[in-house]
Amino acid sequence: MRIATWNVNSLTARLQHVLDWLAANPVDVLCLQELKMTDDKFPLDVLKSAGYEAAVFGQKTYNGVAILSLAPVRDVVKNIAGFTDEQSRVIAATVDTPSGPLRVVNGYFVNGQAPGTDKFEYKMKWLDALRDSLRKELADNPDLVLLGDFNITPEDRDSFDPVGLKETIHHTTEERNHFKALLDLGLKDSFRMFDQPEKSYSWWDYRMLGYQKNRGLRIDHILVSEPLVPHVKGSIVDRVPRKWEKPSDHAPVVLDLDRGG
Repeated sequence: MRIATWNVNSLTARLQHVLDWLAANPVDVLCLQELKMTDDKFPLDVLKSAGYEAAVFGQKTYNGVAILSLAPVRDVVKNIAGFTDEQSRVIAATVDTPSGPLRVVNGYFVNGQAPGTDKFEYKMKWLDALRDSLRKELADNPDLVLLGDFNITPEDRDSFDPVGLKETIHHTTEERNHFKALLDLGLKDSFRMFDQPEKSYSWWDYRMLGYQKNRGLRIDHILVSEPLVPHVKGSIVDRVPRKWEKPSDHAPVVLDLDRGG
């Protein structure tokens, strides 16, 4: 089973990229962030023709998340339970696989702008609420994957310039503590379960030849619950779509699971 996450930075602009990538990489589940469209604009029919069901939580102009799946999805929950939020950032659904149900939680985490701002304070509260909701999700769904654009570099090696960017957004101690708090729930960073090339990133700025100079950040993650850890067989960043014409500034991250069945 293959599961992937990809911040497409506008599905309107990059629907063909998604279709091309799925044709070459027929993953079982693809989680998308930054749809930047309302639900009624979501290309359900086009994706269904490509073989995918979809659970969608859109928003005009900004945000928006979706779960695409070859198998039907059920028990869809939008946003964080008990946390009032006007932004479409989280969607969760259960995918019934031959090896049993898998809970998929797809998040477009708050950027936060800069430490000391209202947006950063919102990010801290949002992360608190997410952790609390995941505690219940894990109790109800032992086999769980949390994935998406986290807007956090967990460690210095996840940044092209950890010294120059120290304590700036995506690099703050507070954000990294929140990432660790998610791991402390019983989740594991699947990418770091394997030896990876140095300077492995998932996002590169469009400006200043960010991709060409590999001035990137690893901020897109796939975390797996403890029962899934023995079944994780690989995790990679697929940089190919970042080289396409008018690409997203993020690349897909892919997880391989072998749960038998």
